[in-house]
Amino acid sequence: MKPVCPFVKIPRPDDSNRKPSENSAKHHVEHESKVKKEVNDTASVSPKCPMGYDSQTFKLGPLSCMVCQALLFDTSKCVPCSHVFCKACISRFEDCPLCGADIVKIEPDDNLQGVVDRFIEGHARIKRSVNLDKGEEAAESNKPVIYEDVSLERGSFLVQQAMRAFRAQNLESAKSRLGLCAEDVRSQIEKVGNTSELCSQLGAVLGMLGDCCRAMGDSSSAVTYFEESVEFLSKLPKDDLEITHTLSVSLNKIGDLKYHGGDLEAARSYYFQSLNVRRDVVKNNSNASSQVLDVAVSLAKVADVDKSLGDEKSANDGFQEAINLLESLTLKSEASGLEQRRLSVLDFLRSQLADDKQEQVEQAV
Repeated sequence: MKPVCPFVKIPRPDDSNRKPSENSAKHHVEHESKVKKEVNDTASVSPKCPMGYDSQTFKLGPLSCMVCQALLFDTSKCVPCSHVFCKACISRFEDCPLCGADIVKIEPDDNLQGVVDRFIEGHARIKRSVNLDKGEEAAESNKPVIYEDVSLERGSFLVQQAMRAFRAQNLESAKSRLGLCAEDVRSQIEKVGNTSELCSQLGAVLGMLGDCCRAMGDSSSAVTYFEESVEFLSKLPKDDLEITHTLSVSLNKIGDLKYHGGDLEAARSYYFQSLNVRRDVVKNNSNASSQVLDVAVSLAKVADVDKSLGDEKSANDGFQEAINLLESLTLKSEASGLEQRRLSVLDFLRSQLADDKQEQVEQAV
């Protein structure tokens, strides 16, 4: 699944038919009343980055690495050309990617890195009152203008930079940006409590941190982040398809790490928890095609572990249940991506059953 920013609600394929939950409606009403109160007291102006960096704009500037296209991390300067990049990015090259000059050596640029760090720390954190006594805006109102600390904008910005770095395999950079984002959300939770929005954001960011650690080969830290992600996401109402999907994916990722670590019983436990989450969603959203596919995938994961544990009957039953589920699934013509995924999973499941039957024949002979 393509990673999405947890600070921007991206609907899953079936969300168009889903009615808004009571909790989300209540949250919307509370938010509207809060906004109205703020407007009555002050004129509110969203902070804008003076260098053009924001969550909606793809910006490359003097503080960006031209290789990973994220903000510089562990900034390093090429000698003799003096072009700067992230250390992890430039270490892969023998010639400068910008000018083609031979790289004699790489030196840290602590001064520029300090500028980048201060820029990140200050991004979207402007919080001050300004009395407008000039211009057209002042003529309309003498209320103080407050440039607020918008954590969502900062969160989107940090996740955006982390995603760019992650795609370019600059994992330390991605982990650092996500760590800052998690700290921001935690501080908000300390102030206002475990709201659905903040728990959802933190759960998603912690899952991304787990992905970074897994890609870096640090399975222990990855499991810790995924477990913490599950902890926060489990606190939320189960009527949001995106939240339940993220929760089930985090459970599966823990199961994957346990499986590859040789702890099959633990792996099965996490896979089964994910399966239960997805089954509950399908019960309440029978038309959610993507969720039915998710159930089939979870059935396959549980069955695969059962097979490795020597429980052939449970494994075959699980594979067959998943096959029946996918064969009965009807997709709309425009859902070509889901259809390709359905066929791919079906091929895998049928191959598993065919292998089991072949083994039984060979054992009988």
